[in-house]
Amino acid sequence: MDRRGFFAFLGLLGSMPILSKFAYGRSKKLGFGDLRREAEINVVYHADFGEEKRFRTMLRNIRNHLSVYDNDPTKVKIVIVAHGAGVKFFMKDLTGSPWEKENIDTKAMEQELRDLNIYGVEPLICEITIKRLKLDAEKLYDFCKIVPSGVGAVGELQAKGYAYIKVQ
Repeated sequence: MDRRGFFAFLGLLGSMPILSKFAYGRSKKLGFGDLRREAEINVVYHADFGEEKRFRTMLRNIRNHLSVYDNDPTKVKIVIVAHGAGVKFFMKDLTGSPWEKENIDTKAMEQELRDLNIYGVEPLICEITIKRLKLDAEKLYDFCKIVPSGVGAVGELQAKGYAYIKVQ
């Protein structure tokens, strides 16, 4: 390889992290057909509420739920379906949203959710909510997936054998 080819190769290698950010930066869209059982125990947590204390209680319950299965995603699959006000907890920036004046530590929330995502917890966000509230889907955390309807996803998951949990 000549010197010019070597530097071109280095430039390509150096741009890979930047390219992967663009490739994975967008939230992935799923259809209902993409939803399936993935473990012996499958659970959907329903988040359609806007109270931060209640949401944090749900996250604590999810951590506890994972712990009794040794944090093993092959033993338990947990999905969080968010719609309505519950979507705000999955946004890295609330500017331009109905919740922009709320004092939510989005960085801390992202880290908590990212930590759960490492163990296979999958956030599914309602596309109807995104459209109805004119939210910017690019502001969702990169590990979120968009489904056509939040309540539709809850029903689909239950029909496929997922247990339903909603923190009160």
